[in-house]
Amino acid sequence: MTTTTIAKPKPKPTFLQSKIGGLPRAFWALWTGTLVNRVGMMVEPFIGVYLTQSRGMSLAAAGAVMAVFGAGSLISQILAGWLADRFGRRITLTGGMVATAVTMVALGASTSLPAIVTAMFVLGLTIDAYRPASNALVADLVSPEDRPRAYGLLFWALNLGFAVAMVIGGRLAEAGYAWMFWFNAVTAVVFGLLVWRAVPETRPEPGERAGGGFGAVLRDRLMVAYIVICVLSSLVYAQAFTTLPLAMTGAGLGESSYGLVMAVNGVLIVLVQPLTGDWFGKRDHSTVLAIGYAVIGGGFALNVLVSGVAGYASTVVVWTLGEIVTAGIPGAIVASLAPPHLRGRYSGMFGFAWSAGTMLAPLLGTRLLAAGPAALWLTVGAVNLVAAAGLLAIGPALRRRTAATSC
Repeated sequence: MTTTTIAKPKPKPTFLQSKIGGLPRAFWALWTGTLVNRVGMMVEPFIGVYLTQSRGMSLAAAGAVMAVFGAGSLISQILAGWLADRFGRRITLTGGMVATAVTMVALGASTSLPAIVTAMFVLGLTIDAYRPASNALVADLVSPEDRPRAYGLLFWALNLGFAVAMVIGGRLAEAGYAWMFWFNAVTAVVFGLLVWRAVPETRPEPGERAGGGFGAVLRDRLMVAYIVICVLSSLVYAQAFTTLPLAMTGAGLGESSYGLVMAVNGVLIVLVQPLTGDWFGKRDHSTVLAIGYAVIGGGFALNVLVSGVAGYASTVVVWTLGEIVTAGIPGAIVASLAPPHLRGRYSGMFGFAWSAGTMLAPLLGTRLLAAGPAALWLTVGAVNLVAAAGLLAIGPALRRRTAATSC
């Protein structure tokens, strides 16, 4: 007599498991390091105040020095992407963080203009050099179906850490800027050492690499189209940190009003994004990202209709919801497009696109604002709608590539 064993259905994952479960331990080491590093990332947002108040620079001189920093940041993504593929993800990330720490201390001790300019350029090269390596690590460590959730959790860690950094940074600046530079340096070293100790090297072995370089990335028409879309979207998003404060002060609102309005962005992301990331990540990536871009563009365009703090805060709510929709999706798209041996370079080009859009943002935004707030906000809203339309246009090709790489 034979007996039939009926397999018990797998229990449904709990709410917490559906949000953070199933990801490898090495990912959580990367996540923890990212959070620690971001908590210490306070020099960059306070650098303008430091240069003008502590070093006595004029606004024009401080702006020129920060442009040097931007140039270094633009180069860093290409360089770090190459390093991550050539020498490894782990050594690139750890080396970038240690170099950041040394440069932070050097910048804090610099008093002459040539020394400050040099340190700012090197800081631009090193401070975000971890990003291509980090993005490649996630693609290497996490299965395709879980990547949007993983990238979304890193996005959440960045925003949570930044919120804490703003509080701590303000207090350390009041106590003396040297404390801020040293704190930033220590957290950078902690991030690097944590990855070095707890994250394995995931770069494909030499025999698994099929050759190619940045030329291969640029010959990938789908990736190039996606890069152009990312430049457009970052150009729009960066208006929140470039022209929005100018528009608000031009409307008679103080700097504290801008800080209050932008706090809405951080609070919403910290509270809402972890609850929605897994759901959006399971949907078609190009469609979800297009919807998010359209909402972000609409949120910025609504600035035409508002004037007070409550009005600007309401538009921030709208475009932040769009930002929450997109969280984790851009990185997952890059991971699906990139061959394993070129993930660093693909991530570097993705970072380059965002850096380029961020650099272009004040150049375009300030000219449009000079023509009038309506010209600015309606134009940037339209630009993000163009980016959304571009995503829908390349959507079928993205789906085919994703299906091919998942097999």
